[in-house]
Amino acid sequence: MVNINISTSEVIDVLGTIAFAISGTFTAMQRKLDPFGVLIIAFVTAIGGGTVRDLLIGDTPVAWMRDMRTCLLILFTALMTMFFKTHVQKMKITLFLFDSLGLGLFTMVGLLKGIAFGLNPGICITLGTITGCFGGIIRDTLLNTIPLVFRREIYASACILGGMIYFLLVKINVESVVAKLAVVAFIFVFRIIAVRFKLSLPKFEY
Repeated sequence: MVNINISTSEVIDVLGTIAFAISGTFTAMQRKLDPFGVLIIAFVTAIGGGTVRDLLIGDTPVAWMRDMRTCLLILFTALMTMFFKTHVQKMKITLFLFDSLGLGLFTMVGLLKGIAFGLNPGICITLGTITGCFGGIIRDTLLNTIPLVFRREIYASACILGGMIYFLLVKINVESVVAKLAVVAFIFVFRIIAVRFKLSLPKFEY
């Protein structure tokens, strides 16, 4: 097992877990699931991408099985989100913002995990994209919805561009913390802009 001894990375991981747990909770509440169903969706959204990533690189038991604080954090976040749902007037916008934030944060977590394992930049970017996207893919699949990553909306592309920017910033000797925060901010803002102006990749027409 490889440890990433960078406090910034731990903070990013915690924030990403919270963001995706909120995203999953809101999605489940929109579909009118019962509390148990909401908790399940919150968990798979928050840990799905990291689980797939850890299995691919052989880092087992996967991260959330080694640290119960992750499960407790997701549980607490989901319960608080359900409790305060009546105070959220625009659930769809809130879901979108937290999903975009989680995408940026978890992409960075996956990148750093790949780097810690000594993998080449291309694989690191792939792991970042998997970490950012697969929780949402599992969530949407369980809810019988076409996952966002497979639609026209910019999603995985933002992760890939963010990963490329990170390695570019590192190459020109930008401070590590600044580079990480810049990538998270880029993915978050880029996805918001893409949705606001309806930017997308071309799709195949038959």
